Formats: sequence, C-alpha cells, structure tokens
Amino acid sequence: MGIFKELGLREIINASGKMTALGASAVEEQVGLALKEASQDYVDIDELMEYTGKVIAKVTGAEDGCPTCGASAGIAISTAAVIAGTKLSLIERIPDTEGLKNEVIVQKGHLVNFGASIGQMIRIGGGKVVEVGQANKVEKDHIEQAINDHTAALLYVKSHHTVQKGMQSITAMMEVAHKHGLPFIIDAAAEEDFQKYIKMGADIVIYSGGKALEGPTSGFICGKKELMEACRKQYKGVGRPMKIGKEGMAGLITALKLIENKSSKPEKQIERMTNLCNKLGKLQGLTCSIKQDEAGREIYRAQIHINEDITGISAEELLHKLEAGNPAIYLRHHYVNVGILSVDPRPLLEGQEDIIADKIIDILQGGNK
Repeated sequence: MGIFKELGLREIINASGKMTALGASAVEEQVGLALKEASQDYVDIDELMEYTGKVIAKVTGAEDGCPTCGASAGIAISTAAVIAGTKLSLIERIPDTEGLKNEVIVQKGHLVNFGASIGQMIRIGGGKVVEVGQANKVEKDHIEQAINDHTAALLYVKSHHTVQKGMQSITAMMEVAHKHGLPFIIDAAAEEDFQKYIKMGADIVIYSGGKALEGPTSGFICGKKELMEACRKQYKGVGRPMKIGKEGMAGLITALKLIENKSSKPEKQIERMTNLCNKLGKLQGLTCSIKQDEAGREIYRAQIHINEDITGISAEELLHKLEAGNPAIYLRHHYVNVGILSVDPRPLLEGQEDIIADKIIDILQGGNK
C-alpha cells in the first residue's frame, strides 16, 4: 500500500503527463533512497549547492549551474540575476528595481499560464514584462525595436502551452539578444534534451527537475558561469522563500547522474498506445489515433476523439467521470472543448492503459451513467 493510500487519499492513474498538479514524476528507487538518506544527515548547504551546480554543468554542457525548487522559481531567480548580478545591495532591493535595467522582452504568444503566469514569475524577480507582437504573429522587428537602455534580457518560453505558429524562432530571438549584448534566457521546463539549448548558445536555460528528468520536486538553471554565480547569490534575496533543501539537491544530483541510462522509448510508447486504440476503436462514436507531442518532443500519445452525437456523452463529461472514480483517472485535456482527450504513456505503470480502456468502455456502454 502506498503512502497516499494509507492517508486515505484516492489512488491516481496519471495519464496526463508530468503534471505538477499530480506530483510531476514518480522517482526511481535510487532517487528515493537519496532523498531519505539526505533527510537524515547534515551538510554545508553552500557547498552542496556549488557541487550540485557542477553536476548540472557536466550533464548540460554548460559552464555552471544552480539548483532551484522548481522551474518557475528558476524564472524568478534568473530574472533577478540579470538585473542585480552579484551585488548584495541590489539583490536586497528585488523586486523593487525602479531605475535599474529591468525590462524582460517576451513574445506575446509566450506569456501563457502554466498553472501560474509566466509574467508574474518575471515580476517576482524584479522584471518589467515587455510583451512584443501579437498572440499569433511576432516579427523580428517587434523584438528589435523593443530594446532600449532599460532592457535586461530576452526570454523565450519553449512549451506546448505557448502559441506554436507565428512566433520568432529561438535562433532568431537569440541573434537579436546577442547582437545587442543582452542575456538570452530559455524556459525549457519540460524539455527532454538537457544540452540542446546550451549548444545553441543560450546564456541561461531553465529546466524542471521533476518532469522529463524524473527527479524530485526541484528545478535547475544552467548557463554562463558569471550568470550562475549571480543566480546562486539570489538566495540571499528573492530566492530565499523558494530555496531548495538538502533532500531536493541530493535527489536532483542522483537523477542527473542517472540520465545517461534514460530513454524516452518511443517504440514502447507507440506499442502501448496502439493497443489502447485497438481496444477503444471498437466503440461507436469514438476514434483513437497516435499523435506526437505538439512541441516536437519524443512523446507519442493516444488521441481520443469523442463524437457526442453518437456516444451521448461529451468529452468533458467523460473526463469528469474518469476523474471522479477510485482510482481516479486523469487524462490530458488541453483540447477537451473540441471533443479530444489524450493518454500520455510516460507516467503510466505497466498495464494501466488497459484499466483506462476498460473504464472508458464501461462508461460509454452505460456502466457509470
């Protein structure tokens, strides 16, 4: 019996992805052991933080790194770092940055809500958000012409939440930043490639430790050495209430050291989701197909389209019935308004796709009406 079941909480089947609302990832045994052992011992936190930074650097190919309690904290800390640097008098002013270079340029289609607001994370770090272009179209000139003497950095958000068309590319935006001698930050929270953006030339890259990495609740920043030193310094200021503890760093280090043996196993994902689709394909009014992640990651989900006129139940109603059960089944529901639900195979335990298919069949055949 798991700890949450012992507490009387419902069992969860997570088919929605590495979602913060469901606890992000279930860690491997070695990571769990590191969390346990770290919680029962003592360490110099500054030394541990510097060591963690070195591990981050080795894995990402960056000059240095900084651990955080999450990717959202990484946005706030990175923003504060490019504004205040390592100067304590400025660090202690954050988020009051009046008169400083504090403007952070973001494409309009990237100012999304990921569970909270990207813009708010920037403001927490003392940044003034400068959104450029339109929600479905940004020209390079929009970015170029927004730069002035108050610009602190340019931020690119790499996420399935953002608008995927009409935005300027990472390369185009980075060229503008470097042309003007400005730091280029990428929020790559859920990305699986931990070296790609450093190789491209980004100055700061932010990742979640609890998503693709499958580590504990944590995050990490990697990039230029002087900027990482500035990031760590923010723990004397705005970073203090979002600090990561010894357990989180120990678990993060362990997960990072295990990364070489990880694989997204796309063939296995496709096999499992094909089996799910074959079971669901027998139902009238329901079609199921395999779709790659909209942001281009090596994730292959089953996309289920519900024709309400035939099934007599909408995608939203089906979703609620699945979530109300015990076990509660959570599907990916970004397109529920157009009758589409998706199953993400990555967080599923062995055989759980069959439980999901059986429950959907039961509901649509009237067993849970």
